[in-house]
Amino acid sequence: MPGMNELFILLVIALLVIGPKRLPEYTQKLTNIVRELRRMATGAKEQLKEETGVDLNEVDWRKYDPRQYDPRKIIRDALLEDAPAGSQNTQDPAVAQAAAAAAAALAEAAPQAPVRTIERLAPGQPAPFDTDAT
Repeated sequence: MPGMNELFILLVIALLVIGPKRLPEYTQKLTNIVRELRRMATGAKEQLKEETGVDLNEVDWRKYDPRQYDPRKIIRDALLEDAPAGSQNTQDPAVAQAAAAAAAALAEAAPQAPVRTIERLAPGQPAPFDTDAT
C-alpha cells in the first residue's frame, strides 16, 4: 500500500502528464469508475445473499481461519482441556501400574531401527559416481 509520499508523487506526475486543462475531466471519469465499482460490489453482495441465503455480514469468519487447524494448537488444546467426568483419572493404582508395565513391554518389543554406519572417504579420494542415478 503506497504511503503518503508515494501518493503525492503520483499525484504530481499525473498533474504534469494530464495537464491542468484536462485534469477535471479525468477526475470526473475516475469518480464515475469508483462509483460504478462500488455499485457492482453491492450488487454482487445482494445477488449472493439472494442465491445462497447467507448474509456476508453475519458470517463468522473465525470459523474459516486456517490457523485454527494447526496440529500443535489442536494437541495443546486437547492436553489442556479438563478431563470429562467419569474419566479414568481416578483409576486403581494397580491398574495404572499394569498399564505402565504394558506400555514398557510394548516399547521393548518394538523393532529397533538398524544403525547405519557412515563410511568416510580418505582425503583426496573421489566420491563414488553412479551413472544410473543421474
